[in-house]
Amino acid sequence: MNYLELSHALRKYKIHLFTLEDVKNLFSNEKAKAIKNNLARWLTRGYVSRLRRNLYEFADKEETKISDLYVANRLYGPSYVSLETALSFYSIIPDIAAGVTSVTTGPTRTFRNKYGAFFYRTCRKKAFTGYRIIASEGSRIYIADKEKALVDFLYYRLRSGSYIDFDEERFNKKILRAIHWKKALKYAKVFNNKTLIVLKECKEYTLC
Repeated sequence: MNYLELSHALRKYKIHLFTLEDVKNLFSNEKAKAIKNNLARWLTRGYVSRLRRNLYEFADKEETKISDLYVANRLYGPSYVSLETALSFYSIIPDIAAGVTSVTTGPTRTFRNKYGAFFYRTCRKKAFTGYRIIASEGSRIYIADKEKALVDFLYYRLRSGSYIDFDEERFNKKILRAIHWKKALKYAKVFNNKTLIVLKECKEYTLC
């Protein structure tokens, strides 16, 4: 495997950010040590750059816009985009520019790189649910559905000790009225009773 072969294979499968495991899967006959040596050499020569440990991209990548949501998925996993970012994506709250927020089963983390700021909130494994795969700018993105994004937002806001003012959050009542509230209530029960109570209050708020 040489640099051009790797570049062609990754771009063919639209893998814009890649790990050692990605390369192994594409070139199963290559030894792990040889791949590591190649990546180290290409890093030194400036052919590839590293966003974090074991996550790379081509330094001379084509003019392909990489979604920051895709970066969030690849930067730290397992994770899915949720909270403020997902609520903004669904227009439930106005656009924000504070970075990409995600939920993970790993420890809470924050990363900053040329793509922006990325925030990860930890959750129990049983609460790591309610996400789906969408296509965004040519990439597959793991993102919470509307109901789980709302519940995640309420849970972590309450967990931080903050009071939730629905008017201040500028929730879009029209969109919230149309969500699957039975599903949202099911998600809330996975967290705790406090989240469930506030979610019910949110539902009542949408009817005002």
